[in-house]
Amino acid sequence: MKSIRVHHVGSPHELQLEEVERPEAGAGEVLVEVHAAGVNPPDLYARAGYPQIPADFRPPVPLPLTPGTDVSGVVVGVGGGVTSWAEGDEVLGLLRFPTVTGSGRGYAQYTTAPAGDLARKPAGIDHVHAAAVPMAGLTAWQFLADIAPVSPGETVLVNGAAGGVGHFLVQLARRAGARVIAVASTRHEAFLRGLGADEYIDYTTTRVADVAKEVDVLFDTVGGPHGHLLTPAIRDGGRLVPIFFGDYHDDELARRGVRHGGGQVRSHGGQLAELVALIDEGEIRVAVDEVFPLAEAWRAHERAERGHIQGKIVLRVDHPS
Repeated sequence: MKSIRVHHVGSPHELQLEEVERPEAGAGEVLVEVHAAGVNPPDLYARAGYPQIPADFRPPVPLPLTPGTDVSGVVVGVGGGVTSWAEGDEVLGLLRFPTVTGSGRGYAQYTTAPAGDLARKPAGIDHVHAAAVPMAGLTAWQFLADIAPVSPGETVLVNGAAGGVGHFLVQLARRAGARVIAVASTRHEAFLRGLGADEYIDYTTTRVADVAKEVDVLFDTVGGPHGHLLTPAIRDGGRLVPIFFGDYHDDELARRGVRHGGGQVRSHGGQLAELVALIDEGEIRVAVDEVFPLAEAWRAHERAERGHIQGKIVLRVDHPS
């Protein structure tokens, strides 16, 4: 089969298409014929050798590396003990995360998947859109369900609202009854209003904290050294929920009684099935920014590194007829 492999950490051009042996499903696993694979930040971090982490704390990168934890495809083999799936089932999943960070082996024509990580593919969308769901959708779902539930009538600000996690957060928070302020760059306004955002702030022209006031919960999907510029928008006693690391001036947050805490997304087929149901019912839309063939995974990573993404970047995985 064809698979993307990385033999040396570095630039996107380290992503090489190679011929490798097709895997076999072990106990508790299924073999999936991959039709599409989502591109996520951990894929980029692992391929580059985690340069954003201090050298003493960087996790080892197992080489050769095949990135990809988000897949959508068809079950073509079933391992021992698996009764929940059968050959021919269309599935999607976030595979082995965070146990296998950045190396879920999804950038390939076939991959093995723990049966419990999978859900049935939404019937109303294709594999490309389905592959855009697992990590981003589960991150939004788990943060809103487990880490920072919101109540009807609360005001929620989503920074980086047009991105993979952000566009799911906007929709799920709105569905929970919150008033949603979406922060993104100029080209995303119509998209975010179409998802139900009550208010839109263009950070390229407006200082967010100058116009957003008394926010109950701020979900920051961007992070970085300028995160503290957003926190004046949070009311005293409110909540800051970072999806990525950022500098938020913690002493000032403590003085104002702002609760500050995040978490880590994890594979969960059951929760993914709940999200799939909302997609099938038309309650949640899935956005894809750009699609690349598997052989051009390096181009997909280059696109991801440029940022300003609307939804997700996805790899299309073709199979000989």
